Amino acid sequence: MSDPQLETFRSSIDNIDAALVLLLAERFKITKAVGEYKASAGLPAADPSREEVQIARLRRLAEEANLDPGFSESFLRFVIAEVIRHHERAGAES
Repeated sequence: MSDPQLETFRSSIDNIDAALVLLLAERFKITKAVGEYKASAGLPAADPSREEVQIARLRRLAEEANLDPGFSESFLRFVIAEVIRHHERAGAES
């Protein structure tokens, strides 16, 4: 039996999930360019001071949005680790 209200909620969730994937793809496209630049300029793949500033900023944004800041931090640390992995690979290829 179909539940129209549940289907409406699920449709909204599906749209948000699609937007998240597209935003992550765009973010990784830009960070790929950063990695290539860092590799060509001889810069390190990681920038711990920038990472900490970004994590603090995202924690504040999460708090303002009533989202668990710990979750926000975990998510961003996961994304940063993947970006660094890409940057290290770009550095090894250059």
